[in-house]
Amino acid sequence: MKYVITGGAGHIAAALTEKLLKAGHSVTVIGRTAGNLQGLVSQGATAAVGSLEDAGFVTATFAGADAVYTMIPPNFATDNFRQYQKKVASNYIAAIKANNIQHVVVLSSIGAHMGIGAGPVDGLAEYEGLLHRLTDVNIKVLRPSYFMYNLFNMIPLIKNMQIMGANFGGSGEKLVLVHTNDIAAAAAEELLALDFTGNTIRYVAGDERTGADIAAVLSNAINKPGIPWVEFTDEQSLQGMKQAGLGKEFAASYTTMGKALREGKMQEDYWKNHPALSSTKLEDFAKEFAAAYAQQ
Repeated sequence: MKYVITGGAGHIAAALTEKLLKAGHSVTVIGRTAGNLQGLVSQGATAAVGSLEDAGFVTATFAGADAVYTMIPPNFATDNFRQYQKKVASNYIAAIKANNIQHVVVLSSIGAHMGIGAGPVDGLAEYEGLLHRLTDVNIKVLRPSYFMYNLFNMIPLIKNMQIMGANFGGSGEKLVLVHTNDIAAAAAEELLALDFTGNTIRYVAGDERTGADIAAVLSNAINKPGIPWVEFTDEQSLQGMKQAGLGKEFAASYTTMGKALREGKMQEDYWKNHPALSSTKLEDFAKEFAAAYAQQ
């Protein structure tokens, strides 16, 4: 089989590529720079270096693929992230059509069912809609939950203020968590089997914990027990992200996403379509958290 993987050497794409290579398949990985892909190339992958905003490049790279894995990478350099999402999504659609790709695995997100109101996930919902209009293409949409590695963002809060927190997590409602390795495993499972038909959705999650649980587990892991989870107001969250250097658009977008998490809207469809949980739990991730904390 020939696979094309987007996402370069990112957390999910790299692990996914390695799984496909170990299974004996041909894998082309799209990335922005050759250097970042060298580790995968040394394992047998083919590097395709270019921009996902270049429609011709994407279409040419998808040529001959039996299946593709598509995701819209973050781009903190853009002044209009939503427009960037639209451009990459439209290039994927054009490349799928031009090359008559029969199987597509898509990285979307929990909250995409909302359509609007989930911050950066709104662009993924729009991409899902474009894919749904395709005919004669089999699509598996992966909707993972909150990435555990996003909890690394708590380290500066702990070091500077002795707290963890966000504009969600204080109500006692469980935050659905997942490790990126488990997302890669789910994507590999779908790509290796290629037995999905039509347009179907798969939620991917590993643990379900309250903000207080998260604070307790992670603070114990760094030998600072008792650090609380504090729920910020939306304005506090917005200003905090701006002060941390995040652009105005991104700060506003992530604040909106936090609000949707706090109100339970992002998780609503997840609870209605509850999946079997994957293997990595918060306690497992806590070891990685402790190592990262010690290095900062």
